[in-house]
Amino acid sequence: MRVAVFGTGGVGGYFGARLAAAGVDVVFIARGEHLAAIRTRGLRLESGLGDVLVHPAHASDSPTTVGPVDVVLLGVKTWQVSEAADAMRPLLGPETCVVSLHNGVETPAVLTHYLGAAHVVGGVCAAFSFIAGPGHIRHMGGTPFLKFGELDHHKTARVEQLQEAFERAGVVVEVPADIHVVLWEKFMLVVPLGGLGAVTRAPLGVLMTVPETRQLVAWGLEEMAQVARARVIPLSDDIVARTLAVLDTFPPNGTSSLQRDIAAGKRSELEAWTGAVVRLGAEAGVATPLHTFLYASLLPMELRARGEVAFPG
Repeated sequence: MRVAVFGTGGVGGYFGARLAAAGVDVVFIARGEHLAAIRTRGLRLESGLGDVLVHPAHASDSPTTVGPVDVVLLGVKTWQVSEAADAMRPLLGPETCVVSLHNGVETPAVLTHYLGAAHVVGGVCAAFSFIAGPGHIRHMGGTPFLKFGELDHHKTARVEQLQEAFERAGVVVEVPADIHVVLWEKFMLVVPLGGLGAVTRAPLGVLMTVPETRQLVAWGLEEMAQVARARVIPLSDDIVARTLAVLDTFPPNGTSSLQRDIAAGKRSELEAWTGAVVRLGAEAGVATPLHTFLYASLLPMELRARGEVAFPG
């Protein structure tokens, strides 16, 4: 099996390094100093679950020089998906599947629009990891997991082979019966914490233990559950309670990528996270007052990061 990691950030770098350490042929698509470091010193993964050094590592900034692969793990930011879909065409053979590692529910539709449904496999993951420096991925804690499946719910050989590869790599992996339900379940794990964390600047443990902010997290989860059900996603009746229980097991010092990006003045996934809840809720006729407030509160900083608004002084 040949795998391309398109976007070797904290998440793509983590899972790609695990696969490479297990003997899978992995090529890392990266840019700039990160690419140069991977080429010269290899890709280093620092993790309490075991460090990895992929050296020598196959890395490139040009999919054209890589050629067709069996699997593309897509790790770019959500606003880069359209551009990435066009750029990855040289990686696609007749049976190539593209698995998104995003925290969002709209990416499969975007990929299907550009690449065709036959190439798209729905995917979700969790990994508190980030680029600590050029060629260096740091995993902050917790047990990363990966779930993926065909959009039409069928079991296929390519999905089974990818599952086996991740199992050999020691990654917690699952092929669920309905990937669309799982996409929404994972979406609920990150979106309220992302928006609330960015507004309060508090880590996950504080948000979950201060009664007032914990109540806001629960409120945000309930809004999302109502939107999902209005869109005919069969979430369980206890989804809010189960999600809160899962969040209680996460590293207390954890922060979302959205929170970190906004704090650093970078462009974030606000549109694909909080903005998507507001937008999809409006389409389904479901009110989302908390997410509407969070989106409006964070939008000025997002627009500044895009260069569309300037703050005086």
